[in-house]
Amino acid sequence: MRIVCLVPSLTELLFDLGLAENVVGRTRFCIHPADRVENVAIVGGTKNPNIDRIKELSPDLIIMNKEENRKEDALLLEQVADLLVTDINTIEDALISITEIAERTETGQAGKQLTNAINRELKKAETFEPLTAAYLIWKKPYMTVGGDTYIHHVMDKWGLKNVFADDQRYPEITTDDLRRLAPQLILLSSEPYPFSVKHVSELEKEVPGSKPMLVNGEFFSWYGSRMLPAFRYLNRWRAELGSVL
Repeated sequence: MRIVCLVPSLTELLFDLGLAENVVGRTRFCIHPADRVENVAIVGGTKNPNIDRIKELSPDLIIMNKEENRKEDALLLEQVADLLVTDINTIEDALISITEIAERTETGQAGKQLTNAINRELKKAETFEPLTAAYLIWKKPYMTVGGDTYIHHVMDKWGLKNVFADDQRYPEITTDDLRRLAPQLILLSSEPYPFSVKHVSELEKEVPGSKPMLVNGEFFSWYGSRMLPAFRYLNRWRAELGSVL
């Protein structure tokens, strides 16, 4: 089976399912596993894939995601090969997608082992005291995550109560909004905007009373096999948070 994947976290999943030799195309944002993915042909970005290049690769299966990729590209690519479009807004959605991809690629046993390991980590996340939080993904304007996103669901599972839970998708916000809602934590993601230490200092001044901190965006937003190291990390990190607040 020849596979083109247009979803960065699912490209990583394919490698971890033992399908390295089957992945023939990826986006330029598919950067994991870093030591192996560089040998796979790049077919553009998530929002602007090169349809002609994908055709040249003669894939049997193309993997996309409802949020990461565009519907108009999916309509074109379903004429090229078998198309699997994932729709992931919760941890449960992500686990279902792992199983579905594993079954479609005849790696069901590896998929089952992975989901079992992820579920074991999830069980450890049930004892944390809640903290209110805002999760920022962009600056100029500031953007956060609403209650219908995968990031929100990860936050909620680890006791981080999203103060923008009543919003949808990725709303623009202001520092006035942050001051009004006064979250205990302001989480500054490493992606897609590369927040840094200077932004922590800025928000400490602009939103007194809240604690800004940098977080690894991949651990909150990447699904697939990245969920296992992410959830292990979040269990440790969440347990340590009480000592820094």
